[in-house]
Amino acid sequence: MALDPKLLEILACPEDKGSLLYFESEQALYNPRLKRRYEIRDDIPVMLVDEATTVDDAEHERLLAKAEADGTPSTLS
Repeated sequence: MALDPKLLEILACPEDKGSLLYFESEQALYNPRLKRRYEIRDDIPVMLVDEATTVDDAEHERLLAKAEADGTPSTLS
């Protein structure tokens, strides 16, 4: 299930307060500036820095390419 568009308008990275990329198919939010991935569990974004996953360069490039190809929306729009 997709996150509510109103929620996406206000979600920000808890660390740098910037926008996130929303990958509905992967149930994740991604901060490309910090290379941090936030999981979405049971339709609830887990926005805890301690629970975020830092991705490697290859995964970072994959996510950026996917975002560009799919027109992935960002939060704080």
